Amino acid sequence: MPELPDPIEVVAPNLKRRLSGVTATVVRLIPVQAGMIGICTTGPGLPADLPHIPLRRAATLPRDRWRVWHARRNTEMALGLILRHVLRRRYRLLFTSAAQRRHTGFTRWLIRRQDALIATSPQAAGYLERPARVILHGVDPGVFHPAADRAALRAELGFQPEDIVIGCFGRIRAQKGVDLLVEAALRLFPDRPRARLVFTGRVTPDNQGFFDEQQARIKAAGLSDRIRFLGEIPWAQVVRTYQALDLFAAPARWEGFGLTPLEAMACGVPCVAARVGAYETLIRDGETGSLVPRDDAGALAQALARWLDDDAARQDAGRAAQAHVRQNHAIEGEARAITEVYRKLLS
Repeated sequence: MPELPDPIEVVAPNLKRRLSGVTATVVRLIPVQAGMIGICTTGPGLPADLPHIPLRRAATLPRDRWRVWHARRNTEMALGLILRHVLRRRYRLLFTSAAQRRHTGFTRWLIRRQDALIATSPQAAGYLERPARVILHGVDPGVFHPAADRAALRAELGFQPEDIVIGCFGRIRAQKGVDLLVEAALRLFPDRPRARLVFTGRVTPDNQGFFDEQQARIKAAGLSDRIRFLGEIPWAQVVRTYQALDLFAAPARWEGFGLTPLEAMACGVPCVAARVGAYETLIRDGETGSLVPRDDAGALAQALARWLDDDAARQDAGRAAQAHVRQNHAIEGEARAITEVYRKLLS
């Protein structure tokens, strides 16, 4: 357990045990922010190397100063209100929203009681009905970068030198457009023997039927050896798989923010994504990848074909993607911007 900051100025709760996008955000940001402000986490499901206090301590911190309670979920906003108004802790309440949909009445009630709001994209800000600071997510270029020996890594992961490997990472479900990408691959792969597709991500029980259906379609097309589902793999292996890709696909039907394209691009991999979430803000169409209409397998197949069929253009786009992320979406910029919000609340 790392040493706790003294004083504790910010508490970042995580009230979910399983890994999620929100949890990943906390895990990414805290080590960077810890060098900028006295911040710690609380709640379950977090790595032991983060500065952390038990929830009981978060609820009993002395009233000698104001602190920021930085919520990213409804449950965390609600707990912040309890801490402040029932237990009389001196917390300034901050909420970060990635959702791009009209919030429920209860969520809107919670949002109205926050002292400040952050939105992870201009689109998300438009649904908050209150002013919000727009701060895009960033990625750590010290973690996400091209492999030092890409050929050796690809061989280790079972890919051939001539393979063109497409990746799609996230839970296996319709929301992520997995069926759209399978459909695009079924159209393209018979005429492109070099193409491969790998999915990583968990299959939850409620999506088992959806997953079985995709597997059956792939098997019927005789492509089971070229379209593979790797399941939920360790984080270090996820990063290595990014580094082995030639192309990334993010065909989600809807998305809050969507960090995977940034992670892929930071590894020098161009991305084909639907026009959902923050993807239009992150991807330069034609330069670092392609943007396609949501829920359109035909447009997805056409965009993938462009990059599959032009090795030189794909490699140029990969270099442009890495440079774009390093210049515009490094995690230090995100951490600094959020810390500015903290300091304003504490002042």
